[in-house]
Amino acid sequence: MPNDLLYQISLTLVPHIGPVQARLLVEHFGDAAAIFKAKKHALEKIEGIGEVRAAAIRHFNGWPEAEKEIAFIERYKIKPLFFTDKDYPERLRHCYDPPTLLYYRGSAPLNARKMIAIVGTRYKTDYGKQLAETLVRELAAYNTTVVSGLALGIDAVAHKTALKTNLPTIGVLAHGLDKIYPAEHKTLAKEILQQDGGLLTEFRSKTAPDKHHFPARNRIVAGMCDATVVVETDIKGGSMITANLAHGYNRDVFAFPGKTTDAKSAGCNHLIRSNKAGLLTSAQDLANNLGWETQPLPAKKTQRELFTTLSDEEQTIVRLLHEKDALQIDELNTRSGLSASQVAAALLNLEMQQVLSALPGKRYRLN
Repeated sequence: MPNDLLYQISLTLVPHIGPVQARLLVEHFGDAAAIFKAKKHALEKIEGIGEVRAAAIRHFNGWPEAEKEIAFIERYKIKPLFFTDKDYPERLRHCYDPPTLLYYRGSAPLNARKMIAIVGTRYKTDYGKQLAETLVRELAAYNTTVVSGLALGIDAVAHKTALKTNLPTIGVLAHGLDKIYPAEHKTLAKEILQQDGGLLTEFRSKTAPDKHHFPARNRIVAGMCDATVVVETDIKGGSMITANLAHGYNRDVFAFPGKTTDAKSAGCNHLIRSNKAGLLTSAQDLANNLGWETQPLPAKKTQRELFTTLSDEEQTIVRLLHEKDALQIDELNTRSGLSASQVAAALLNLEMQQVLSALPGKRYRLN
């Protein structure tokens, strides 16, 4: 692990330094290491820092805790993402208060072209379950990444349906990656990882799922997506917090309407009535509002016809890229089972045939 990580984790441990102050400090000093090496008077001059926060930085002594976290990251192959890293969720980075550091386990891209948050009550009805399942199945036509909070109820329905329809899904946690809450979702979390999804959190290991962590988790769900869909919710609760956060981030919010006498639809109806959410009846409504193409992905028959014109190596690359939004060349080398020269040749030929496009960072995606 780079030495920078020690300073990055330590920055999240300094008392009185939250995401907003961390961003101010990094923008001024350039990186986390420079912050800890700065003089107290230089820290105090930064707007929003002052004497108390400057003293907290200068007197910081939590290095052993940061080192323990690095050991945990290395042991479980977790990817730390400082908010300046290229793989950090770009949509989230542009929010006012993005997490200073994220911990990610999984392979689903955090910057996929289409990302939708689907949230709702833990105490779902059959109506809500059906709405969530139908929406996710319809979103498969748009190759959408489904994001939710791995909670009971609607969150779980969204994740499970995404897995059944082969859509990438990401669970955002309100605790560290050393545990799964609720405990009954341990199998679901494992399936998400096995099917190239991901688990994401801003909380380091041994952080319990305390009540005040859930609103912080919800801002990640809202901030990393193009839009948030509220399927079913009471007038109060985590889903309403997520919807209001998304609205505050100037993201699209949608809600399914329900009966005026149904408490489980009261929150959705309120969001629509107050013009904080657009009325949603299907994935087509969502696609139209977001300007997504309305045609589904090519049918398998079309894909097979394309494959007949490609070499075996090229077909292997195309199949891998069909499974993911984009892949880096090192991932293609590892997952294809081909030699580096075979992968390079296949990529060149596919690019010349306009089957795929090269992206920054030696990444590739299908056209």
